[in-house]
Order: sequence, then C-alpha cells, then structure tokens
Amino acid sequence: MRAMALEQANSIDQSPLQEKDCPQPEPRSGEVRIQVRACGICRTDLHIVEGELPARKLPVIPGHQIVGIVQAQGPDTGKFQQGQRVGIPWLHRACGHCHFCRTERENLCKQAEFTGYTVDGGYAEYAVAPEEFVHPIPEEFSDAEATPLLCAGFIGYRSLKLSEVRPGQRLGLYGFGQSAHITIQVACHWGCETYVFTRSKQHRQLALQLGAVWAGGAEDTPPKTVHSAIIFAPVGSLVPQALGMLERGGTLALAGIHMSPIPSLNYASLYQERTLRSATNLTRQDARELLQLAGEIPIHTHVESFPLNQANRALGKLKNSEINGAAALLIE
Repeated sequence: MRAMALEQANSIDQSPLQEKDCPQPEPRSGEVRIQVRACGICRTDLHIVEGELPARKLPVIPGHQIVGIVQAQGPDTGKFQQGQRVGIPWLHRACGHCHFCRTERENLCKQAEFTGYTVDGGYAEYAVAPEEFVHPIPEEFSDAEATPLLCAGFIGYRSLKLSEVRPGQRLGLYGFGQSAHITIQVACHWGCETYVFTRSKQHRQLALQLGAVWAGGAEDTPPKTVHSAIIFAPVGSLVPQALGMLERGGTLALAGIHMSPIPSLNYASLYQERTLRSATNLTRQDARELLQLAGEIPIHTHVESFPLNQANRALGKLKNSEINGAAALLIE
C-alpha cells in the first residue's frame, strides 16, 4: 500500500516524510481494517515529524484523524458492517483495567497507544484499529469535512468542558486553527460569548464569521475579561497573558500536547481561585458526545485538501499558519 512514512524526525522544511510501498496491515482479534479515504493534518503530526515529541516508533506512518470504510475484520468483531464509514482518532486503545480506565478516565491510561505515534496511522491507504475505539461518522459530513472532528474536535470539546465555561458566560480562545474553529461553534451553540486571540488576520476574519464577538491579537485588550479560556497555540508565553484576562474563579485550559516553556508566573495571576489545567487526549465518551453535537448544531468545518504525496507541503503550511481552518489528505 502507498504511505507517507517518517524514518527520522527532521524539520518539515526538509520534507522528512517519504512515499513508501508498505505492507498492508492485517487486523488482529477485535480489530478492523479501514480503507482510508481521508486523513486530517494535525499539529501533533507536526510535533512528531519534527521531533518535538520523543519518537516512540520509527519508522512510523503519522495521521490520527482517519475517515474511511471498514474493509476487513479480524476475529471477535461485529460492531461494524463491511463498507460502513467510520473514523479512527488519536486514542488507539487503552488497557481497560487500570484505575484511570475503571474511573472513566481512559485518556490518562499509562498503557494507552496512540494512532500515528505508537502505532501506524492514516497517511496511508489502509489502517487498523480496535473496533471499540473506532467511531461511526455522521452522514452530514463528507470524508474531508469529518476529519478534523476526530482530533481537533475531540480535544477542543474536552478542553471546553475542562474550562468549565457555562452558557451565557464569556470564553477566550488563544490560537484559531483546527480545534478552535470547531470549539467556537460548540461554545456559540451553548450561548457563550467568545473572544478570539490570534496573530493571523485571516483567522480573525474566520472567527468573526463563526460567531466571535471580538477578535484580535494576544497583545490586544478585549472589551471585557473572560470567565474561562482555552489556549490552543503551543506557545507558553500566552499562559500569563491568558491568566491576566480571567475573571476571579475562572479556569484556563491548555489544549496542546506540546508547548514551549511557560514563563515564571506572578502568584497574583492565579490568586482569587483561578485554575490552570491541561487537557489530555480524549475519552470515547468525549468522542460520542462531540459527534452527536456535530450533527445537531450542525458544525461546519473548513478543510483544505491535499493529495497523499503532498503531506510535507500540507504540514509546512500548517506550521506557517497558512491553513485557514483545517487540512486533510485525500487518499484516492
């Protein structure tokens, strides 16, 4: 099968992903094989390719926002029908037995495996996954439109819940890429006022189109402080700035898997019962809730598509903030 594989981490400017002819994966017990139709491009992929996340498997096929159809099933399966359209997200599997798994926090499982990182992902014609960690895709979305829901949407939704924002309250979003452009639609659906901080003029325009009441740069002062905030940009220096915008008792959630160093904090920025917390991965319950909401709202995703062999170019555009919304590879 055709795949874009990473053999050694390097700057995306050096085009480290190489087109390869790889063996077609075989589903084991409890697994299904997906014929990949589209795979989203994620900033986590960029962190893996450039080595900002330590390598867990090399060579590896990245990609964890996978949409395709069930093409083969291993023993002890039956959840999905042949030809059914499904999605594979970042959380590939969890152990199911540890304290975290038994308390509905499988996102914190120490034995978890991750699609496109510890196991091969979707920058390829085929991918396999345990059927219990695979999700049906709402009919309202095309293949490309559905891809950002499977990571950007899931982690954005989890971060939104962890921010503890309530209907009618004000929410700040720092960075306006794939996750934020989905998260803002859920927040607006909940009746929240959203304030977006991003350096890109294009992203500010999109934020306003999607319902933001204000959009500016991180250095700008919005007309009001916010009750909750989420940082999507992997920029640690935003943490003190975001805390400075929080109301008393507010919560700041960090949505990224990787972030540059956070500067030292003045205690006054945390005083008055402000909370700073990180969001980690997703649970299957997060996925079910977001996919249901996506069809009900309905969420509109903005996706720029690329052929599989242009994965390096697509990641380069993502790195340089040249993607307005989300990006996906189409596998034909």
